[in-house]
Amino acid sequence: MLELTAFAAPLSSGLSSGLVPDWMHADSLIASFGPYALIGIVIVVFIETGLLFPFLPGDSLLFTAGLLVAQSELDFPLWLLCLLIFLAAFLGDQVAYFIGRTIGPKLFDRPDSRIFKQQYIDHTNAYFEKYGGRTIIIARFVPFVRTYAPVTAGVGKMSYRHFVSFNVVGALMWGVGVTVLGYFLGNVTIVKDNIELILVGIVGVSVVPVAIELLRARLGKGASPADGSQAHARVEPTDVEG
Repeated sequence: MLELTAFAAPLSSGLSSGLVPDWMHADSLIASFGPYALIGIVIVVFIETGLLFPFLPGDSLLFTAGLLVAQSELDFPLWLLCLLIFLAAFLGDQVAYFIGRTIGPKLFDRPDSRIFKQQYIDHTNAYFEKYGGRTIIIARFVPFVRTYAPVTAGVGKMSYRHFVSFNVVGALMWGVGVTVLGYFLGNVTIVKDNIELILVGIVGVSVVPVAIELLRARLGKGASPADGSQAHARVEPTDVEG
């Protein structure tokens, strides 16, 4: 773990001097957990998926964790990492679903805050309209949408049985799939020889969706009240069954 910390420090310092804070760097975030890296990774996954805080390195965290296990920078087995990430992703969506089911309407009616933005729900609604209940699976791979999809499903009174089914598949494909992908790519020679460049690329890719959402938020402030009122449509139960 000391090697990982030493490795992450110069890489992160070079990036964080710009627009990206340290906690958006998956490698730096993992290194900051020290010997509790496994616990830290699991907590971050749970927070992003279950506690309405989308500003965390979800995809890049999973990929980097798998990659670092392959590089023997993390001293726990892949199966344990995948199991705990799956549980964190599954339970996180369960919590978010019940938040939406119980206090969701109040959240939808409240003014925008730093974390909760009505437009995030609007974007998620658009996914439900297009994909139905499959949004719970697809949203796993879309920053921001994966945080609010289970909440929207809860507000729309999506059948719990359907939700659990989609949640299991989504947590498996995203939580385990992305982690395993990082692990096996970490064993590829070209990846081993260019680990620093790859981690820089991961950070860059993970920041792009956040930058786009922030830009949309700024542009959205200029929308007319009429446009805003139309965007606040609720999700009906029939919209999310899929």
